[in-house]
Amino acid sequence: MPTDVKICGLSTPETVTAALDAGADLIGFNFYPKSPRYLSPPKAGELARLARGRAYIVALVVDGEDSLIDEITRMVDPDFFQVQGSETPERVAEIGKRSGKPVIKVIKVRTADDVAQTRAYDGIAARILYDAKAPDTLKGALPGGNGVAFDWTLLTQGNAAPGFLLAGGLNPGNVAEAIRLTGAPVVDVSSGVEKSPGIKDITLIREFIAAAKGAR
Repeated sequence: MPTDVKICGLSTPETVTAALDAGADLIGFNFYPKSPRYLSPPKAGELARLARGRAYIVALVVDGEDSLIDEITRMVDPDFFQVQGSETPERVAEIGKRSGKPVIKVIKVRTADDVAQTRAYDGIAARILYDAKAPDTLKGALPGGNGVAFDWTLLTQGNAAPGFLLAGGLNPGNVAEAIRLTGAPVVDVSSGVEKSPGIKDITLIREFIAAAKGAR
């Protein structure tokens, strides 16, 4: 089975269309105001219409308040919420109930103890996404999209959640190796297909999807 691919942080009709045409299975819109990939719910709603029925639509929030969850649900109608902040299992359950959407919980990884956090979300989060925990020395670090990888072997010890997504420092040159090593069912990229922060490169999007789909 080919690996599914999520292209996150899309912000223009051209890049959304390019990702879909290249075979993206999921596309992500970022609703974190401090991110260079930020979109307003109305703008994301316009782009979501391009993807509806062609790929799953994922709405990324960071400790989003109820009012934001409601606005995104109404204006974008995503297939999934992706929560990338300090959301507890209780908050993940609340977001799922409030929106009526399955929730992907991001676990930020540096050590095996970080991976073990997954267990707290069993039966609550629909999926787990493993991303790299930003180094303490990284200035201006974001909750995701920092272009930093973690030790993928941490997911080869039988402790990864079923159906997990892998992110963090992936790019067209290393995604096939990441898939071979971890067996990731889904890979997720944002900064790894950009020519500058927040600006996606259509050629890199195509190369990433081709590399991921050709792995194993």
